[in-house]
Amino acid sequence: MPDAPVLVAGHKRAILISLDGEVQELDAGAAAKIVAGKQIIVCHGAVTVRRLGVTSAKAPETLIDVLQLFAFVRPAAFCLPTPGGVSLALGLNIGPSLEDQAMGILATARALLAELTQPQYPDREATARLAMTMAQAGWPWGTSVLAALGVPQKSTGALGGLDVWLRLPEWEERPPEPAVAEHPVNPDETRLRLQALLDPTAELRPQQSNYAAGIASGFSPRDDTDAPNIVLAEAGTGIGKTLGYIAPASLWTERNQGAIWFSTYTKNLQRQIDQELSRLYPDPTEKARKAVIRKGRENYLCLLNFEEAVARNRASGNTITLALLARWAGYSRDGDMVGGDYPAWLENLGEGTRLGGLTDRRGECIYFACAHYRKCFIERAVRRARKADIVVANHALVMTQAVARARDLEEGTERADLPTHYVFDEGHHVFDAADSAFSACLSGQETAELRRWIRGPEGRRARRGRGLEKRVGDLVAGDGEAEYALNQATLAAAKLPGEGWLARVAGEGSPTGPAEKFLHAVHNLVRARNPDDSLENLGSWL
Repeated sequence: MPDAPVLVAGHKRAILISLDGEVQELDAGAAAKIVAGKQIIVCHGAVTVRRLGVTSAKAPETLIDVLQLFAFVRPAAFCLPTPGGVSLALGLNIGPSLEDQAMGILATARALLAELTQPQYPDREATARLAMTMAQAGWPWGTSVLAALGVPQKSTGALGGLDVWLRLPEWEERPPEPAVAEHPVNPDETRLRLQALLDPTAELRPQQSNYAAGIASGFSPRDDTDAPNIVLAEAGTGIGKTLGYIAPASLWTERNQGAIWFSTYTKNLQRQIDQELSRLYPDPTEKARKAVIRKGRENYLCLLNFEEAVARNRASGNTITLALLARWAGYSRDGDMVGGDYPAWLENLGEGTRLGGLTDRRGECIYFACAHYRKCFIERAVRRARKADIVVANHALVMTQAVARARDLEEGTERADLPTHYVFDEGHHVFDAADSAFSACLSGQETAELRRWIRGPEGRRARRGRGLEKRVGDLVAGDGEAEYALNQATLAAAKLPGEGWLARVAGEGSPTGPAEKFLHAVHNLVRARNPDDSLENLGSWL
């Protein structure tokens, strides 16, 4: 254990357990002075300093966060970021008082370190290598973790275990599935399936049973070639609509060897459906094979982005944060950083750097030209979905696939792996989702990002180290036509907004290039027609 006291902060007071076990009650001001002056073991440092009103830049460096230890020892595991939440995840019960929580932090840290001492702890060699890297970067838990693993602290290689992409398995292409059968689902068996899914002690709800039985007709074979069977179903809050459509859908997939897609609008509903599917597939291994959550590319960790972040690490000093992210990536179910098993609190526990840029938010993917294509989380999810019985997606992704299917039909190359049956939950949002999916955003931020992606770093604050030429230069080398097109794209991108564009467009500066001049004209036009002060933040909209 680190040689440091433990502190838990409430809204007006704090509890400190000293090294000799003395319990002290402090007011927020006194606790803030202690936090600013010495190393303290806490749970969720950001919340702790906020409650104490600490503004010193040194405060985060003095905090030894037990959540970091949890994220390292149990990567991709869920816990609430509180003393009680971490204790509960470890099977420890603590009381609600601040004193109990402080003792709980101590018990939690000891339990986590004890797990590392077990011979059956997985991937001990890779774990130790990464722990050495973190210890060299000043991680307060480093010495304790290495001692628990039974390895001495020594120097590691250049990447020091951060190269998680080398340890991930490759996905495999599988032969296409046979044609889907068209056997119907009748209402009576739907009621029986619903009853089997419900907890035996659950309250019987005739409305839920009627709802499920009514939906069953939507899974009947179609009567006309271009007229699918559609059921528009509505039920009140609390009826249990999710299980209501899972029941007939699961029967259809089992009987016809086909996939059904559940389409939602919100991530909360996706999580709810995922939880309800555990009733249908109580075995986690079976569930992982038969039920898949599909999201847009912007939700998943991009291994190429992560590799570039690791390459920049010497300058940025984000070793601890990147190491914890590498631990998560090695154990994550699907690499989903938005609503998956990625702990949202992880970003606030390291050096303070936000990691949103590690997902593919700009359509930057180069697919098979990427060195990590065979290990890509996104491509793995796509292939898992092709073999799944039930896929949970969002309206935007379904809309995008609908466009792709229409294009394939026009070209006579319709893909056989696309679903034939959908359930649109939150159907009243379908039109909003369609507007978002089929619209394009033209803004200074988007065009400046496009320039950066094509031309690469041009200023002192460049976030990425690769332009289009470095990404695909080897791919087009020797092809005169392709090399010319690449050169023309690089030259054309110079006409897009460059570094400092916002000051030139929204301020008194002189815009350069056609894109900046266009945005400047739009800015002036809106200002001219709205002369009041209601548009003082117009610059941020650009």
